[in-house]
Amino acid sequence: MARRRPPADVLMEALLERRVLVVCGSGGVGKTTTAAALGLRAALRGRRVLVCTIDPSRRLATSLGLTQLSAKPRALDLRRYALAEGGAMSAMMLDTKSTFDALVERYAGDEAARDRILENRFYQHVSAALAGSHEYMAMEKLLELVADERFDLVVLDTPPTRHALDFLEAPDRLVSFLDTSILRFFLRPYFVAGRLTIKVATRTGAMAFRLVDRFLGLQFLQDLSEFFLAFEGMYDGFKERAARVFALLRDASSGFILVAGPTPQALEEALYFHRRLGEKEMPFVAQIVNRVHPDPAEGQPARRPGRAAGGRDEAVDADLAERLAEVFRDQQTLARVERKRVARLEVDTSVRPIVVPEFEQDVHDLRGLLDVGDALFGAAGAAQNARRRA
Repeated sequence: MARRRPPADVLMEALLERRVLVVCGSGGVGKTTTAAALGLRAALRGRRVLVCTIDPSRRLATSLGLTQLSAKPRALDLRRYALAEGGAMSAMMLDTKSTFDALVERYAGDEAARDRILENRFYQHVSAALAGSHEYMAMEKLLELVADERFDLVVLDTPPTRHALDFLEAPDRLVSFLDTSILRFFLRPYFVAGRLTIKVATRTGAMAFRLVDRFLGLQFLQDLSEFFLAFEGMYDGFKERAARVFALLRDASSGFILVAGPTPQALEEALYFHRRLGEKEMPFVAQIVNRVHPDPAEGQPARRPGRAAGGRDEAVDADLAERLAEVFRDQQTLARVERKRVARLEVDTSVRPIVVPEFEQDVHDLRGLLDVGDALFGAAGAAQNARRRA
């Protein structure tokens, strides 16, 4: 029976050989910090890396020690670290609205069609808020970034969603929404190229339209009609590019990294997402469980309570000692419960996760990201970075 490779080795191989790594998980599990730490580790090993976040909370900038990121790649200064030859790292944050605008400008049939969409009031209000637009624009940006020869590896930090699978399924919902055939039956009889051509033949129809006018307004219907009519020639292109992205994500040059926390909900989400990745034939790389509490007694020599390491009696108030002992036991219980949960994840997925312990403080600079990398890749990575820090 072949021995399974250590998961850290599999993850490092992906960092050095893949073209796209997508970091997924529910909110609040350290996903963005993990993506940044992976990008930094790949850069230190000689790859030209871009980390792109879709998270609007600006967590990536904080992890990198920056005040903000823009919609264009920003090179990071890694000169103080012993970079392997060719190594470099850039970071950026997706701007959904500007990406949508650029897409319209690039693929509209002509200038008139482009202007009709960009100047449409319905488009201006919802282009950054349509359900699925954030995820679809991330996929559009991914196509653009993968074609950029400045980067060997693109690490995509997906948005914190209520359901991790939304990243894969939301673009389909957006494309379906933009399919004008759905609303053509309702809109086209009334509006053509922005001109009101309403013909109400029945009393019921007149009453229904007065209700629409009252609650939505005829101007809203006109803007909505113009929006869908303008997109009519672009729908096939949207659908075709979405298919290209899915083909890219299924390719062996891509890979998915799942990040979870030790809570039941986060682990259940990771389990479900792992299963769906298999159903969609997406290449899985690694499962990471962040913020796991270590056993406080692990690695410590056993000694009787109330005795100092040197053997002398400790002057500790009995009540305080009991409370400290209770906290100690609670931490042991928490660590034991979390280990069982993580072990259950391994049983259900047949994948050994990489466990990262809870840090004393949040990561807010490159040095902190190096520490996260050390935790991900073990003693070998820590020794390597100790030499780089020296």
